[in-house]
Amino acid sequence: MNFYILTLFPDMVREGLNTSIIGRAVQAGHLAIETVNIRDYTLDRHNRVDDYPYGGGAGMLMQAQPVYDAWKSVTDRLGYRPRCVYLTPQGPTFTQTMAKEYAGEQDLIFLCGHYEGIDERVLEEIVTDYVSIGDYVLTGGELPAMVMVDAISRMVPGVLTNQESGSWESFENDLLEYPQYSRPEEWMGKRVPQVLLSGHHKNIADWRQQQAELRTRERRPDLWQRYVEGQGGGGE
Repeated sequence: MNFYILTLFPDMVREGLNTSIIGRAVQAGHLAIETVNIRDYTLDRHNRVDDYPYGGGAGMLMQAQPVYDAWKSVTDRLGYRPRCVYLTPQGPTFTQTMAKEYAGEQDLIFLCGHYEGIDERVLEEIVTDYVSIGDYVLTGGELPAMVMVDAISRMVPGVLTNQESGSWESFENDLLEYPQYSRPEEWMGKRVPQVLLSGHHKNIADWRQQQAELRTRERRPDLWQRYVEGQGGGGE
């Protein structure tokens, strides 16, 4: 899978995605992550990519031309227009379900805004998806883009060295992940639940399901309600 990230801060993105699981997946050829510096495409002799917004207001606005040309440099090479995700609080909130959907794409373009946003005209021209990672405001779209790339990449075959590690995680089937334990069997007076030491796979699976349901009901009642409705229950 190929990610193209249009940004004013390519070093920030590269450093953030060049380690751990994602970095290894890139080295192994399961992913390709390319940053495109929007500033490289400005026609301004002072290398500016922003200007004051018409109608007044605080801050500066990223101009349409360098954003469009940066995007076109990718689409011209690809020979088609893949989905282009604009990271903005105005979009629907990113979810695990969306991560799975995006993981089915061959190519994805992410557009990272900065300052007070981007000229609406270029958004209308190139953006296919508006996505938020939460109801708060950040200084730019780079961190949200990295969050999405990380979550989507985990769904791409070959990225996780142990495929089962991605098969039962938080938000699978609208449940949070069950509690997990490692050695030693006792730490600070707290023991590993006996069922996990039993070797009885069905009992372990049942315990994990029960714990996932309990944890979801206690910590995320919104997810619990969705889970109950999905099971055909009445929300009790």
